[in-house]
Amino acid sequence: MKKLLLLSLLALGLFATGQAQDAPVRQHRIVMQLVSGDTLVHKGLMRQLRNMLEAAPTMQLEVVCHGPGMDLLMSDRSIAADKVKHFSERGIVFLACENTITERKLDRALIVPQAAYVKAGIIHIVERQEDGWSYVKAGF
Repeated sequence: MKKLLLLSLLALGLFATGQAQDAPVRQHRIVMQLVSGDTLVHKGLMRQLRNMLEAAPTMQLEVVCHGPGMDLLMSDRSIAADKVKHFSERGIVFLACENTITERKLDRALIVPQAAYVKAGIIHIVERQEDGWSYVKAGF
């Protein structure tokens, strides 16, 4: 009886170990929406990005900035332009909304060079969700 119990435990241990090794690595695809011009929100977002990269270094992540959130990408007022550059180099994509640029009459020359552009931030977010990306809103 002891041998049977020992063999059962050993087999269970091998099975559990084999499953852990064969578990697929998740490939996260996340689109974040930033609509706040609050610098505390921007600081919090930078902490979140750092934490997310530590937990899931192979994730795909886009930060869509529109409305007052465009301040993060404006070199003349961003408190985090250096961190935008750092995270961009690590694969995070920062997107500026062209509708916001037009509506707020923003100077495109002042947008950080790491930013890419989308016609409409909201539509881009919706399209990503339709493609199966996870949505996270930055802020409080």
